[in-house]
Amino acid sequence: MSFQYKKILVIGATSGIGEALASRFVKQGSSVIVVGRRKDKLEQFVHEHGKENASAVPFDITELQKIPNFVTNITETHPDLDCVFINSGIQRTFDFSKPETVDLAVVQEEFNTNYLSYLASYLHYIWARLGAYHQMCQLLCHVNVVELFPPAVQTELHDKKHQPDIENGRSIGMPLDDFVEDAYNGLAAGKEEVAVQFAKQWYDAFEPQRQELFHKLDTMMKKSHGGK
Repeated sequence: MSFQYKKILVIGATSGIGEALASRFVKQGSSVIVVGRRKDKLEQFVHEHGKENASAVPFDITELQKIPNFVTNITETHPDLDCVFINSGIQRTFDFSKPETVDLAVVQEEFNTNYLSYLASYLHYIWARLGAYHQMCQLLCHVNVVELFPPAVQTELHDKKHQPDIENGRSIGMPLDDFVEDAYNGLAAGKEEVAVQFAKQWYDAFEPQRQELFHKLDTMMKKSHGGK
């Protein structure tokens, strides 16, 4: 089954889920632009998959001030880009019951990596494409967002260098190849929300109720403002 998108920007493609799914996209006929901090890993990816199928852009997504130039470079170099796969992220353990142990610089790094960098990238991407606030607002209503819910997966995310409080972190979760198989099949099937293995158990148990509450709240807010 082929993925519907033909040129995919994969942010966070130097290892783990990002690298593995980028490889799968190529094998299924898409071309990819791999992005990450480790230039050697990106170059290795291009070497393995061929320059006709992959290109590399070394970039640290947490350098927020450089995102506008990064986005402009991507959109001008790849005007046929039709998909952005947001994947890079870090995970740290914080015990807020012991505030003296919490390093706020590390907290800020995680927020920048996992949230703020993508917000900035998305806004600058829309602006570079349209260049006008009104058109940007209109497009926000028509962007197709697909959410992937992974369980714990056996990647370097849980390695000791990233989470020193965890022993044998690489063994936590489902094997990467198994995850990629299930995740890709869900994405290629055109699902708007793809929950894999243990994440699907959580999704089935809680997500319908959460969405129902959200829609009720949305309806109440619209009525309070004179809407329908």
